[in-house]
Amino acid sequence: MSQITSATVNGMARPNTQKQRRSELIEATLQAGSAHGLRSLSLTDVAKRAGLTRGALLYYFDDLDALLVEAHRAGTERYCDQRDEAVAAQASYAAKLRTAVDAGLPSGPDDTLMRLLYEFDFMSGTSALHDELVRKMYLRQLATYRAILGDGHASGEFAVRGDIDQAAMNLVALEDAYGLHIVGGNSLITVDAARTAMLGFCEQIGCGVAEDAAAERD
Repeated sequence: MSQITSATVNGMARPNTQKQRRSELIEATLQAGSAHGLRSLSLTDVAKRAGLTRGALLYYFDDLDALLVEAHRAGTERYCDQRDEAVAAQASYAAKLRTAVDAGLPSGPDDTLMRLLYEFDFMSGTSALHDELVRKMYLRQLATYRAILGDGHASGEFAVRGDIDQAAMNLVALEDAYGLHIVGGNSLITVDAARTAMLGFCEQIGCGVAEDAAAERD
């Protein structure tokens, strides 16, 4: 559990520690949101998780919505950055596409970060900032798949049938739909079943992603 324990002056953080404090509070918000759910989350919940008083928390953020916006931004960046790094580490486009699918799906019903990101999606419409963050995440998901499909096709490793942009949109839609079922606890859609279905779609549009075929090419 995140604790905020560094020195303060007259109840306020020294200037050179404010960035660290804000990061710790954002992490505490993600943790408290996982425990309580965003809809019932309060400033008191976050303050307790961070080891601060509610009043001290308000020194760093004006209100709960401002804190939630920053937590939403941090969660989105964490998810997208980690996936793009994992994709970039792969040598073949087949491996990149498999990695993107694997990293885009929740690890299971108890994947707290993915569950929170879906909850944040439901907050779109409550503020322009949340709307912007939801759009940015979608565009990053789309860009990841579009780059793999487009570059893989250009290299000759893939022979994508149909429009690449539409194929990327379909992969994002499948990822989001399956992910929502998984974190929602739908026992009929497991992570393995969702992965198989998404990779099957990749094969259907001309992207060979079977592990044995990739091994033969390598």
